Amino acid sequence: MRIRLIILFLFVLTGIHAQTPPRFSFLRYNDDLSYLATEKHEGLYYKVKYIPIGKNNDNYLSTGGEIRYQYINTINEKWGDDSNGSDGYFMSRYLAHVHLHTKYIRLFFQLQSSFAYSKADVSPVDENPLDVHQFFADVVFTKHLFLRAGRQEILFGSRRLVGVREGPNSRLAFDGGSIIFKSENNSNQLFYVHPVANRPQVFDDNFNRNAKLWGNYTVVNNVPLIQNIDLYYLGLYKSNASFDDASGKEIRHSVGTRIWKNKGDLTYNFETVYQFGKMAGKTISAWTVSSQTNYQFTNIKFSPTVGLKTEIISGDRQANDNRLETFNPLYPRGAYFGLVALIGPSNLFDIHPSLDFNLSNRVSAGIDYDFFWRWSINDGIYAPNVQLVYSGQNLDEKFIGTQLAANLNFDVNSFLSLTAEAAWFNAGPFLKEAGTGKDYYYSAVTAQFKF
Repeated sequence: MRIRLIILFLFVLTGIHAQTPPRFSFLRYNDDLSYLATEKHEGLYYKVKYIPIGKNNDNYLSTGGEIRYQYINTINEKWGDDSNGSDGYFMSRYLAHVHLHTKYIRLFFQLQSSFAYSKADVSPVDENPLDVHQFFADVVFTKHLFLRAGRQEILFGSRRLVGVREGPNSRLAFDGGSIIFKSENNSNQLFYVHPVANRPQVFDDNFNRNAKLWGNYTVVNNVPLIQNIDLYYLGLYKSNASFDDASGKEIRHSVGTRIWKNKGDLTYNFETVYQFGKMAGKTISAWTVSSQTNYQFTNIKFSPTVGLKTEIISGDRQANDNRLETFNPLYPRGAYFGLVALIGPSNLFDIHPSLDFNLSNRVSAGIDYDFFWRWSINDGIYAPNVQLVYSGQNLDEKFIGTQLAANLNFDVNSFLSLTAEAAWFNAGPFLKEAGTGKDYYYSAVTAQFKF
């Protein structure tokens, strides 16, 4: 019955023909609904999307959400060490929110429900039946300055260090507060938060005292010559962290800068980060340098975009000394290197060319090929959540392998998108030395509906 109601709901919404299509932000509390105050739209959907409060157009109540279905099939999970062969499973995610927007106070409330069916190893990131995902209040002091407190999603820059974990089934939120300044060319966010640890029961995602994140993130736009620049400091505390050569309490500080351009035929993103601090009696000294450049040939059929991304990410150079040089990516986006979340950004050097096409206004496709090496032979490789996948101590091989991936995306309309994707990870000498070393295969079909 529930599936039938969902299908009926999707059918009704996808049949909406609006003068102005809906505008959905990646962070749904940033959805811009101001156009509905002046444009007339018929139908029940727009009546619940924008409910005016009084005569001031800034005062309204809004509702919305997301439904995402995925079928995923993998072969040789963890390169054959965690699987007997093929594993096919179905994932679903539901998000629903209510947003009260007024001139001086804004309230945002969002529920999240995630399910995994037939998956061999289910974690709270895969399945979290029902919980409060976001619940915060904004106190608006001026047009450009406001205070935010409560459970909230946060992301910065290209989501290399702080993202919302969109790829996995349960998105990431934080408990805490932020002071946010935004103007036409500048923004600044000063924050202190605790990451929410998902738990497998209903309404049990409690306050997490074992980890916290604080810092300041500044963005300056329209800078001569370099276009845009980010400057930031991020502090991290974990009561218990683990790396190949250390485990225990971690206090880590990250300072970084990002130079980027996201408009025009040529786009780029250059970022560098240095980390310092203490962990289990060791001094932290870690770093990363990354570059990504894309060029779109707009005068050629299908407007192909050629891209090249490369990163150097430090690893621990010597075991059993008083230094820890493994880079910690904090809370990055889930699928960091392409479509598949196999390897995280620690102790790596990679070269990643890509090619994307716009086959029509609604259909796009892409292919990419990633080459992975360990940066230090005395450190292992890590998952995106910084869990150690394989120790690198006493292993000499550097080359991890290559990942070939392709995707096809169809935007059915402003609400619904369909994606098919596949990847093949060709296991290299290090994976064969550290474990079973079988090639890994991944395929997925995703339907995502926003309303």
